[in-house]
Amino acid sequence: MTKQDSKNKIIEDSKNYSLFSWSAQASVNPLAIEKAHGVYLYDYDGNKIIDFSSGLMSVNIGHGDSRVTDAITEQMQSVSYVTPSCTTEIRAKLSKKLSEICPGDLNKAFFTLCGTSSIDNAIKLARLYTGRHKIIGRYRAFHGGSIGGMSVGGDPRKLANDSQQMPNAIHLDDPYYFFNLKNLDHDTCLSLSLDYVERIIHFEGKENIAAMIFEGESGSSGCLHYPEGYLKGVKKLCEKYGILFIADEVMSGFGRTGKWFGFEHHDIIPDMICMAKGLTSSYLPLGCLMVSDRIAEKFNTTPLMIGLTYNAHPVCLAAALRVIEIYEEDNLIQNAQKMGAYIEQKINDMRALHPSMGNFRNKGLLGCLEVLKNKKTGTLIAPYNASGDDLKISNRIAAKIRELGMYTFVRWGYIFVAPPLTINKQEIDEGLAIISEALKISDSLIE
Repeated sequence: MTKQDSKNKIIEDSKNYSLFSWSAQASVNPLAIEKAHGVYLYDYDGNKIIDFSSGLMSVNIGHGDSRVTDAITEQMQSVSYVTPSCTTEIRAKLSKKLSEICPGDLNKAFFTLCGTSSIDNAIKLARLYTGRHKIIGRYRAFHGGSIGGMSVGGDPRKLANDSQQMPNAIHLDDPYYFFNLKNLDHDTCLSLSLDYVERIIHFEGKENIAAMIFEGESGSSGCLHYPEGYLKGVKKLCEKYGILFIADEVMSGFGRTGKWFGFEHHDIIPDMICMAKGLTSSYLPLGCLMVSDRIAEKFNTTPLMIGLTYNAHPVCLAAALRVIEIYEEDNLIQNAQKMGAYIEQKINDMRALHPSMGNFRNKGLLGCLEVLKNKKTGTLIAPYNASGDDLKISNRIAAKIRELGMYTFVRWGYIFVAPPLTINKQEIDEGLAIISEALKISDSLIE
């Protein structure tokens, strides 16, 4: 069988016998990847594809690092699985390591399977701890594909499941409305936006709200940055009313933004942190809910009524510990800062060539480029929650990017720029050259 035949068979069997997420199955056209290394994927046709979104903003240390493979193999040769009521050396080591990199008194780890199971268990724990039932999230946020995660987020992918939503999930609009009002200074806009949050707290009953959940830095909604002082103000409101603050660091955690966690850019310490993705660099599925000592103390004498069969799975924990060590050994968080600044510089240099380029919002290596249909009005090539014909231009751009040898996340009017933290200047130049070529499509249609 030739490689071409192998590729066709893989795609055919995958489509015939498995389901692909977030897609109409008939329109799925997956890349068949044979191997991956560093910032590159390699398909069965021998094409080298630069991964400019780290998979789903998750393969932070790059692909194919044998140091992680070795750690996984070594762990499997000693203990591949024990029930969560047992413990292992790797559980002790990783838990301690996470307590060291987390600020404040966030010292207790509850291991989960993925990001959205971390969110679900954070919701459960917040309700158990406070005795309250409501959770406040944001419309422009994504917290995973479970019923709980979809309900507390506002990403439109949840709309098909509206009838199944978890009850008592409340949503906030983002503060940008206030910051777009004319002739108002930053402090006034900030005050108005926090007044709005406090009004929602009172409308919903402060005695009913268990927690608020915010991404440490916004991701798939368009990397919408919080105004300076906003998260700090929200955290103060939580403290005022006895509401827990949950930081969703599934995407923005583990160096992605140039710090261990996105919330560290905002001078706050949450009560809980939800982790996944970069925790193992997606080499194996693993999530973690990091909990403050204050919350954990309640369950010293009260049973902790949450649990998973694969809680603290030793093989996944071994991958996580080795990945965290690689962040430190290879100075990847510092590299995210440096390469993020380099990307911002190169994006600005590209503006003279591309009238359809809009804002570029970036923090470390979590970036999103707006692509415009109308320069004067700032209208994007596709609106929020676009579908059908509204996606014509963005689909053409996405197809061109793929044709030119790049994998990245293109959504509505956004092109995401979130490569592995290992990336260098030469690889950035290669990736941005592909995006530059694809932008000629929108440039030719600019109004």
